[in-house]
Amino acid sequence: MLTVDLARLGLERGDWLLDAGCGGGRHCFGALDRGAHTVGLDLDVPSLRIARAGIHERRGRAEEKLHGGVLRGDVFRLPFPDGAFDRAICSEVMEHVHDYGAAARELARVVRPGGTLGVTIPTAITEWLYLAATRLYFESPGGHIRVFRPRDLALALARAGVRVDGVGFAHSFHSPYWGVRALVGLDDEQAPPTRALRAFLVKAAFSKTWSRIEHMLDLVWPKSLVLYGTRVATGRLAERPCA
Repeated sequence: MLTVDLARLGLERGDWLLDAGCGGGRHCFGALDRGAHTVGLDLDVPSLRIARAGIHERRGRAEEKLHGGVLRGDVFRLPFPDGAFDRAICSEVMEHVHDYGAAARELARVVRPGGTLGVTIPTAITEWLYLAATRLYFESPGGHIRVFRPRDLALALARAGVRVDGVGFAHSFHSPYWGVRALVGLDDEQAPPTRALRAFLVKAAFSKTWSRIEHMLDLVWPKSLVLYGTRVATGRLAERPCA
């Protein structure tokens, strides 16, 4: 259940990928399954434990030696030298941070010239609908602090030295899920409608048929928007990070 299409990102076997804001590590897992080295970074320790366990399991079953690990940190102070990564992902993070321009600059800094980035944000239409349902969607601790216009994020990436090459959409099935949660209570994860929709999302994630249907609906009511870009500014290439 990836938000960023790793093939469209250009991820190849042997590449180094940074997932800034990795959460439980889903994009890290996908990268390792494609034969790439990966580093996940997040502030949430419980999520990092999940990511570390999944990375360890995939590294153990890989045919070739792959590097992978996790670090606790934030997108404003990435502990890597310039140009350390071939690819970078920052999924559903920018709507949480106050200075997304500074975050974009730091992401671009650690990607080599010619490397690619995939940055995702919630779509504006879903955000406005959830906000109409409950103020808690934006006022809960750690919640979203802005409704993004894609143009604003694209401009921030451009100023950071990233050429935006394309747009993608994802997770249309999550749009009604979060709408229901906003109506019945964001904190009530055990409400029957929430539990039923979550069970469906899990089932759909492992179904080729439902996945195809979701991809078609992504053009109608997506939950997430993805900007794909290329690092075009010159910079010093660095040694690979140790993982």
